[in-house]
Amino acid sequence: MDLFQAMSVFVKVVESGSMTAAARECAISTTMVGNHLRALEQRLGVSLLKRTTRRQRLTEFGEAYYQRCVEVLGLVVDSEQLAEQALGEPLGTLRITAPLTFGSERLAPALSEFSRRYPQIRLDVVLTNQRMDLLDHGFDVGIRMGELATSTRLIARPLQDYTLTICAAPQYLARRGTPRHPQDLQQHDCLAFAYLAGDDWSSTEKHWRLNGPDGEVSVPVNGPLMINSSAGLYQAAKAGMGIVMLPDALVEQDLREGRLKALLPEYRLPGRPMHLIYPQDRYRLPKLRSFVEYALQLWGMEPG
Repeated sequence: MDLFQAMSVFVKVVESGSMTAAARECAISTTMVGNHLRALEQRLGVSLLKRTTRRQRLTEFGEAYYQRCVEVLGLVVDSEQLAEQALGEPLGTLRITAPLTFGSERLAPALSEFSRRYPQIRLDVVLTNQRMDLLDHGFDVGIRMGELATSTRLIARPLQDYTLTICAAPQYLARRGTPRHPQDLQQHDCLAFAYLAGDDWSSTEKHWRLNGPDGEVSVPVNGPLMINSSAGLYQAAKAGMGIVMLPDALVEQDLREGRLKALLPEYRLPGRPMHLIYPQDRYRLPKLRSFVEYALQLWGMEPG
């Protein structure tokens, strides 16, 4: 048993409230989480959690042990950071979180070159459209889409806006015709992304906003599909199901190679601001500083 890993898993179980949530955050199976807990309890010879069919709670010893685990793991992190600063060399584990589509299409391919430049950095990446709290979840850096709340704990560096394109497959356009004006979209099958309640883009499920020669136009749209997955929306569009509004990061290559065709090119779609965020007290770490500089070089407002 890796004692430090078992302690980390135990802490995640306590802080997330369940083994399922801890498994998701640690990127391991629920069975593996249970194995770590059992191994830890066997090593200690005492129970850490009281388990029932509906919930679990800490034993008295488990509460005390949890506090000590937090202290020990904190000291381990501090020791690694101290060594890294002393060497002045980028090394150790760098935890990154990013939106799902951007992370899959832009971040993941870029990490190959970053890893080649800094082979002693181990990358731990979580792609999710949830806004993960960097400090609570132990991330070093995040790529955040949308407007940011004011924070005294985080540094935010602006990136290029996250932009969209309206497009469709050639077979759909051959069957239904090509829209020439935004209002023509009302006569077409428009496939929509199902945003979470409260998302500032949820209105695009029923209205698409475009800026053109005569200012902003809001067009009511309708179609046979609403789905909460950009990848699913993308596949449906390629299959000729209808017209979509998708991130440029997802469709650029298909547009170049003709699998999708951009529509209404004289109209500009709204973009979403993007930022690189990180705790202000960690920028001195070479592993974080090297990634921030690399990301800004690729996606900053004035990329290198």
